[in-house]
Amino acid sequence: MSAGSRVPASFAVAASLLIAAAAAYAVSPQITGNGVGDVMLGAKASKLREADLIGHLRHGCELAPHTRAAKLKAPLQGVVNFSVTSPRRAENIFITGGAKASGVGIGSRKHAIKAAFPHVKFDHGTEDVFGITLAKIPKSDGGKFQIAVDVGNKKVTAFGVPFIAFCE
Repeated sequence: MSAGSRVPASFAVAASLLIAAAAAYAVSPQITGNGVGDVMLGAKASKLREADLIGHLRHGCELAPHTRAAKLKAPLQGVVNFSVTSPRRAENIFITGGAKASGVGIGSRKHAIKAAFPHVKFDHGTEDVFGITLAKIPKSDGGKFQIAVDVGNKKVTAFGVPFIAFCE
């Protein structure tokens, strides 16, 4: 095989890898102030279940006996918390994987948050108790949602739409 025939083949392989990477990035569910992917705030639990976006409802926070929650289904990871009244509607979404917000995902660093969301505000009040810094994304940057950044490794560990709910 001549050197001339290897160049087009390696170019074709590189091009196909770039196309595959772009397709994978494009299909990643997006986190916005309205929800994540097809799971939107205010959506009925029954409709989300029919669409196979969540698992079965189960008890939510142990300290609030009437709360209900359901796990997100793949490719998303996390939990949807629902209202206590009927019909149960999505009140907040806790995402631990499978989605990104403006290119920021689980494992991203603090500087990536600052670059993607120029109006972000960091709240250090949760560092001592929960070991995370909350990055609050305002509506002007596509929020309202929060990002949890681990105090130790300074990496994103979770997202909360519109906030990260703590069961205290």
